Amino acid sequence: MIFKENITVGFTYDLKDDYLAMGFTPEQAAEFDNPETIDGIFNTISELGFTVDKIGNVKSLINRLVQGDRWDIVFNICEGVSGVGREAQVPAVLDVYDIPYVFSDVLVLSLTLHKGLTKQIIRDCGIPTAAFFVVNHADDIKGHDLIYPLFVKPVAEGTGKGIAPDSVVNNKNELARVTKDRLERFGQSLIVEEFLPGREFTVGIVGTGKEARVIGMMEVIYKANESSGIYSYTNKAHYEKFIEYMLPDADAYEKCSRVALDAWKALGCRDGGRVDLRMNAGGVPHFIEVNPLAGLNPIHSDLPILARKSGISYRELLQMIMKSALQRLNMSFKIENGVFKNHQS
Repeated sequence: MIFKENITVGFTYDLKDDYLAMGFTPEQAAEFDNPETIDGIFNTISELGFTVDKIGNVKSLINRLVQGDRWDIVFNICEGVSGVGREAQVPAVLDVYDIPYVFSDVLVLSLTLHKGLTKQIIRDCGIPTAAFFVVNHADDIKGHDLIYPLFVKPVAEGTGKGIAPDSVVNNKNELARVTKDRLERFGQSLIVEEFLPGREFTVGIVGTGKEARVIGMMEVIYKANESSGIYSYTNKAHYEKFIEYMLPDADAYEKCSRVALDAWKALGCRDGGRVDLRMNAGGVPHFIEVNPLAGLNPIHSDLPILARKSGISYRELLQMIMKSALQRLNMSFKIENGVFKNHQS
């Protein structure tokens, strides 16, 4: 085999503008990326010494593969459009062509998008998580034994979609009204769980399996002008106005790190992402959900923000993620002056 000096990286992504042009609403397109994110990732990975090729979404990937294009590895941040397995579409295609990729695999991305199935595994592994049930039809809310207040959200959405102040319900009438609304609006199952009233954190993780480590975390603090105390779609979209991100105290950091790492490893997540936690009334961190395809906008995404607050630059964050993927795949490389190069061992 002839070794190229630079490792070639295909870059798959969903550009938000493309979907808005197709008639998607801003909320429907909330998980897709803007040009600032795409350029930030492209430029940074290029600066790390890789030869980067912008591919685009899964249909563009398929067209390129049919034309015979190949890459040493693909940096995949595609969220997909249709179905509960939409985040796994690009990895599935790449598996068919035996092309390795950064971040989690088909199984993990299909599983973790479904919050109910994810919490079943977390619960069975003995990791703290709020009691819950899944609503497939309106009648499913009858006869539950959970303790109010409860929290209602779509089972397979991100970026706070479907989460609003009325997601916290205090009685059966509110539960019936909100579940009916969300079932109609999102056309998918819901998860209903006991509301956790304590402090809220998001934890950044890099690595896979025993190599996984917490690189930083931040506490979500609601400003005085935000009364709901809910990390909603609106609050996430306008976090500068409603949210303040703070570094946690040492005790919370230790407790949250343990729960987040246990969840990350139990679910088989890879290379980099986030775990969201919230404490119960007793101050015990509970698993809320995991994001194995965390947003990577250099300025506004949670993972880069918490990394930055922990003294890790955007370039260093992407370097850690790429290093994790290459090591996991046993791909031969070396780093000279912060630049990756192909290396024949």
